[in-house]
Amino acid sequence: MEDLGGILRRLGTRSTSGARPPDSTADRLPPCPNCGGRGWLAIDVPVEHPDFGQVITCECQQRDMQADQHERLLRYSNLGELARFTFDLLKPEGLTDDPESIKTFSNAYRESEEFCASPLGWLAIIGPHGSGKTHMAAAIGNRLIDNGHVVFFAHVPDLLDHLRSTYTPNSDIPYDQLFEQVRSAPLLVLDDLGGQSTTPWAQEKLYQIINYRYVARLPTIFTLSLPLEQLDIRWRTRLADVDIARICDTGSSYSDPDGEKWGNLDKSLAGRMTFDSFDTLGNAADRFQRQSLEYALAYARDFAKSPDGWLVFLGPTGCGKTHLSVAIANERLNYGDGVLYFLVADLLDYLRETFSPDTGVTLDKRFDEVRNVPLLVLRDFSTYHSTPWAREKLYQLLVRRHDLRLPTVITTRELDETKRSDPIVSRLLDITLVSVIPIDAPDYRYRGRVA
Repeated sequence: MEDLGGILRRLGTRSTSGARPPDSTADRLPPCPNCGGRGWLAIDVPVEHPDFGQVITCECQQRDMQADQHERLLRYSNLGELARFTFDLLKPEGLTDDPESIKTFSNAYRESEEFCASPLGWLAIIGPHGSGKTHMAAAIGNRLIDNGHVVFFAHVPDLLDHLRSTYTPNSDIPYDQLFEQVRSAPLLVLDDLGGQSTTPWAQEKLYQIINYRYVARLPTIFTLSLPLEQLDIRWRTRLADVDIARICDTGSSYSDPDGEKWGNLDKSLAGRMTFDSFDTLGNAADRFQRQSLEYALAYARDFAKSPDGWLVFLGPTGCGKTHLSVAIANERLNYGDGVLYFLVADLLDYLRETFSPDTGVTLDKRFDEVRNVPLLVLRDFSTYHSTPWAREKLYQLLVRRHDLRLPTVITTRELDETKRSDPIVSRLLDITLVSVIPIDAPDYRYRGRVA
């Protein structure tokens, strides 16, 4: 990565000596008919003209300098493979056929082109993964580079990794130099803000960059997959300042099979597991078992109207725990709330997949989505897990949601009150936050069920 000061100094250099590297293309081509290959020529004017005797740069030299400048700007920009992302390859109507999404994306496309014409202030491009945010931001950067602007593009999680690496003794660039280069860039693109780890160090570094550019009113482009409400309040107040920032939405996401699996409620489950279809008669249940089913249904309905605290359904296999958890999730989705629904074993598999080099998302991002979602449903939770990593992740997850008192629904077959010293069990039995609803009913799926 080149030093910004050096780039800017060399961009300002305009040699008219005609000297070129020995292997340059110009030495292999016929000399320019205007200047004879010198790179400069005298102005052809009468003797009495005030410009008589003046030397100007030839058009051939200007073209070479412009091409060289563009190459240096592109190299400095850190766009890399994104240099091919242009407006010509970006559909103005977006990636979906939904009329509302087309309108939303078209507005964002227009805002982006307007920013290119006058790159002042901030532009925040918001939308779900796969909706075209990064392509749009890169297209803006590439067009501005074509127009001679200095642009620096940074994927936020990668930027933080680079900053951390400067602390090592063998770093090629000092921390202060890299940090200053980023925060003072004439035009900065921060891609995937909110997708980084939420450590205090990372939050503080990003705040310092954002605040510096806010105070200095430096042109900046952000892409965000999270709603503004979920960002650090210090960032949110600056992005919401209409005097400097414009916000545009790219609308619906591109169809992504992996994304559809991530915490989405299965449509077939949601269709058949509703409150109205929940059978409180049970599978030949006795009077007391029916009472437990009626109580659980009433409590689930009440929770779904206004989620508060944690709700733990405790009971044997097939007693109706999953049915009620699905009904709650479906009800909140109908209200427009953010909901993630996981079989716990699947959640751990999804988190492990982020270690693969082929994945397009980080563990920190996936884990933060689960920790902070407005309503989380964990199906078939167990207080015992075979690997320390799995237990540690679930512990971190529950601690976060317990500390913030975020609404959570859990179904489990076990809850040993004799293990209150266990940090996970202790939180599941916290009477100030958790309502444990035992269901004592026969297995609905048992073949011997009576009509």
